[in-house]
Amino acid sequence: MRSLLDFSDLSGWRQDDHRAALDTFLESCDRSATGDLIPAEDWQGLCAAGRAALDPRIFFETGFRPVLIEDGAEPLFTGYYEPELQASRRRTERFRYPLYRRPPEIAGRSEPWLTRAEIERGALAGRGLEIAWLDDPVDAFFLHVQGSGRLLLQDGSILRVGFGGRNNHPYRSVGRYMAEAGLLPAHRVSAGGIRAWVQENGAIGREVLHRNPSFIFFRAVEGLGTHHGPVGAMGVPVSAGRSIAVDPDAVPLGLPVWLETETAEGPLTRLMVAQDVGAAVKGAQRADIFFGSGEAAYALAGRQRAGGRMVVLMPRALVEGD
Repeated sequence: MRSLLDFSDLSGWRQDDHRAALDTFLESCDRSATGDLIPAEDWQGLCAAGRAALDPRIFFETGFRPVLIEDGAEPLFTGYYEPELQASRRRTERFRYPLYRRPPEIAGRSEPWLTRAEIERGALAGRGLEIAWLDDPVDAFFLHVQGSGRLLLQDGSILRVGFGGRNNHPYRSVGRYMAEAGLLPAHRVSAGGIRAWVQENGAIGREVLHRNPSFIFFRAVEGLGTHHGPVGAMGVPVSAGRSIAVDPDAVPLGLPVWLETETAEGPLTRLMVAQDVGAAVKGAQRADIFFGSGEAAYALAGRQRAGGRMVVLMPRALVEGD
């Protein structure tokens, strides 16, 4: 169901930093997946208007119309971040948990392949597919959940890794399983709670991680500055506090999105841009907020789980043409 709104219906709209939102929007404007929505020349006209805009707020109000898209599911807004992890280019006694590049035989494959359990028990060992090695299996698991990270190598250099493919098994929430199985109370189901429980329970804890059969392969990402976020689904770096991951079947990538929710730091009302996707992000009122890189971002992302409202800014040429 779609409901047309006015900008006056958006709580805190006039107080936001629209320049920061416009800068993020323009990062991916030329790559936007709106070709099925409006003619390419109309969209390119919006991009050009954004680049020339003297007043970013007026640009958004002139070029777009707020649309609330609902599918009956409860709104849920979680968070993600870019981990910074100690790593090694070679296996050592300390660094024993590999990150793999995609095996060539599954390129273009859509059928499920080996499971997480099978891979972590050594199905790919000895094939030279390792990009780097981590010193903590739980860090490796959460790097798979996030899909990208900064590896702090032992020679002092930094290796950025990003999504390189998957084994095509469905993502299953380990946190949900742990709550249903009585391993963790519902109020402790967070990244920190899961991490602590798994680390405390050794091999049994690692078996619980295998409840998620989905496995991510990585690739080395070149050319990013330290100030850049990881590369999202649109092929551009995402921006902390301004980029979100959405379900592209409900929200076309590249569109501005007004978000009203709660975070660990308090209420969040902000204009963001749909620039990424996530395996667990499904539904019209479902999004992952990118909080940034490192421990501070992890602290926010790991605690982010709230309701609220997401309003998509649709091009006026599309809305007014209906």
